Amino acid sequence: MTKTEQAEQLWAEEPSHLAGHARIRARIAGLHCSLCTGTIEKALCRQSGVDTVAVSLTHEQALVDYDPKLTGPEKILKTLRDIGYDLYDPRKLRPFEEEEADLVHEGKRLLAAIAASLATIALILEVSGLWSVLVPASVVILMVPVSYAIMRPAGRALATLGAVTMIAPAALAYTGRQSGWVSETAAAWLTGALALTVVLAIAPHILRMAYQAARRGILNQHVLLEIGALGGIVGGVIGLTEVFPDYPTAAFFAVTVLVANYHIFSEWLSLLVKTRSSQAVRKLLELQPDTASLVQDGTEKEVPVTQITAGDLVRIRPGDRVPVDGRVIEGYSTLDLSLVTGEPVPAERSAGGEVIGGSINGAGTLLVEATRIGSESFLAQVARHVEDSRALKPGILHLVDRVLRIYTPTVLILATLALLGWLLGSWAWAEEPDVRRAVFAGIGVLIMGYPCAMGIAAPLALVRAAGEAADQGIIMRTGEAFQTFGQIRTIVLDKTGTLTEGKPAVREIQSHTDEADLLTTAAAAEEPSEHPLARAIVTAATIRGLTLPAVQDFHSVTGFGVTATVDGRAVLVGRPGFLVDRGIDLTPLGPAIQRLEAIGRTVVAVAADRDLLGIIALGDEIRPETVEAVQQLQAAGITPVLATGDNLPAAKHVAAQVGIEDIRAGLLPEDKADLVRELQTEGARVAMVGDGINDAPALMQSDVGIAMGSGTDIAVESADVVIVRDDLRAILTARQTSLSSYRRTKQNVALAFLFNGTGILVATTGLVYPVWAMIAMALSVTTIFINSLGGRPRLLFEAIGSVGRSREDTKPDVVDTRPT
Repeated sequence: MTKTEQAEQLWAEEPSHLAGHARIRARIAGLHCSLCTGTIEKALCRQSGVDTVAVSLTHEQALVDYDPKLTGPEKILKTLRDIGYDLYDPRKLRPFEEEEADLVHEGKRLLAAIAASLATIALILEVSGLWSVLVPASVVILMVPVSYAIMRPAGRALATLGAVTMIAPAALAYTGRQSGWVSETAAAWLTGALALTVVLAIAPHILRMAYQAARRGILNQHVLLEIGALGGIVGGVIGLTEVFPDYPTAAFFAVTVLVANYHIFSEWLSLLVKTRSSQAVRKLLELQPDTASLVQDGTEKEVPVTQITAGDLVRIRPGDRVPVDGRVIEGYSTLDLSLVTGEPVPAERSAGGEVIGGSINGAGTLLVEATRIGSESFLAQVARHVEDSRALKPGILHLVDRVLRIYTPTVLILATLALLGWLLGSWAWAEEPDVRRAVFAGIGVLIMGYPCAMGIAAPLALVRAAGEAADQGIIMRTGEAFQTFGQIRTIVLDKTGTLTEGKPAVREIQSHTDEADLLTTAAAAEEPSEHPLARAIVTAATIRGLTLPAVQDFHSVTGFGVTATVDGRAVLVGRPGFLVDRGIDLTPLGPAIQRLEAIGRTVVAVAADRDLLGIIALGDEIRPETVEAVQQLQAAGITPVLATGDNLPAAKHVAAQVGIEDIRAGLLPEDKADLVRELQTEGARVAMVGDGINDAPALMQSDVGIAMGSGTDIAVESADVVIVRDDLRAILTARQTSLSSYRRTKQNVALAFLFNGTGILVATTGLVYPVWAMIAMALSVTTIFINSLGGRPRLLFEAIGSVGRSREDTKPDVVDTRPT
């Protein structure tokens, strides 16, 4: 494959689990709801050779398993394009700026639709009482402030001018009609022109997607919208023939404009929720440096990491992020491997030791032979697990989407029956078909049945819940989190950084003589060292206000400890074995050393002038709120499970402290994801709480992934919920927000059905004028808006205003990143 072909390739090849099959991963732009995912799955599965399709709405991607003998990636992607979706390279990061550009584009489309709606309403408006002003009042009250908010980033003055400009054509049209400058016939032709403009120019994507879905026999919301919109145009064209007197020609055209307007509004709302949730995330593979110091023929040069091959030698200096997986040839250093193990204590590496790309080198210099590169590297494998979990994550449909799967064909069938029923019934009864009533009945059902209110029911509920959660220091990133969190019965908790504070510190001191002298002597000897454990000992002494004496003759014994002269005494600080090898008797503290090491502590022994001073135990500590949080989870009927990469004794020690009985220790990243999958196969809804890269696959596999705010960026990216304030007790707060959001969504759907269901039944009589249908539509949308936002409409406008700020403005609000 040439470089040009690679650049243009819009899929990533992955191993398939099906024998004789291949798999591709495609990224899809333009998904709005699970009806979109259903459309894609149906369209692809009907294609010869395609076996399984898994579409992730939240992460806009699909995994497709296919038989390469019968079809290929180009044909599969052509189907996606045909049904109206855009694609982008899944091997590259789709930056937030692109997502924001999509939202801006959709916002411009919405502004044009709002302007057309206002002008259309002005052309048909006849003020004759309260009912006659409901439609214009509801549209103005709802849409004009939204228009102002969309334009607000350009400045208050320009936004105000833009809002006035949008209203101006409507004001001119109404003035023209009232003064007689615009006749009824002219108003009908003008509204017809606006209807065609909306369908063909402002929202042609809906027409295209409806056509592609219909030709494949897929009935979705786009098909229903276009049939209703075209029905309004047909009804208006019938009026233009002037066959029927007192026929509401302009009103039929106006219905087309308003139906399209509300659909675009629901699309924009869904995109707003999705775009807003992904403003402060980075991708896992960004942890790998772009360049590496390649050592060849005794010389060293910086080259792109992509040019490194297995067997190459790479120099890694102090503080560098390791660029490749490899084996140490020479040198000694400590590495932060928390991305693999989740543990805060750095690991020592010398000749023969393994290093992993993405980990951070300590104070030493290493010469490393590259062993695993590209797709075989640890980071790439974790990324693969994350991507697989994303696309294969159990699909949880919003209530409104499940309803619409049945609702759409039902409305189309009723509209057809109403049309044919009145045509045939009137012909059989009066021997002359009542075309006017049949048209009113058929088109009326389509208009009254179009689920404008249901289209905005879920997005508006999410906007409200997301705002309330943000006030509590919680970021709810996905729709799945809002619906599913309340159904969680099992929660998997990572240990380090989640139940514990996630950093090494002095936790216990066993003194053989004087404790203050022990800590002062150890800290003084370790003061010149940059080792993380040495810094923790120095920090402990500083916190206690101890004065450190000067140190001479400092010497570090690689991988074991240090020697120094402190106040004239020869001091040894290091591993217990380091002191034993130098003739120091540790027998008096032997049981204490065994006890501390059994619970996962790192023990440092200290001696001066060959006399044992004592031992210092370093390790992690339980968060202050952890015990209370676990008790709250259990009281809510949720079973906690401890999952950690640490050893079993350390895990048992922490579990006993916090009250968790189910313990899984020694787990690698893929093991945690397998654990979540195992619990799910038992029929439980499972949440996962973590903070590290090693938690990312499990976060994605779980029904609800929860990342602690101090966690790594990839953990945040993989999660459905981010606890910004870094307090485990916020998990219950997030769950309550989820329950209230889902309850509000169900209320919205019930209200929408009340209006739509009643309207459909009345419309079948053929007595419903289009204006009445618009009144019902306006009332239902306004009611949903009020029920969703209640007395807090600012939440919607804050959501609109939050998109478009720089990363620097938004990132601290989401997560305080730390190196991993």
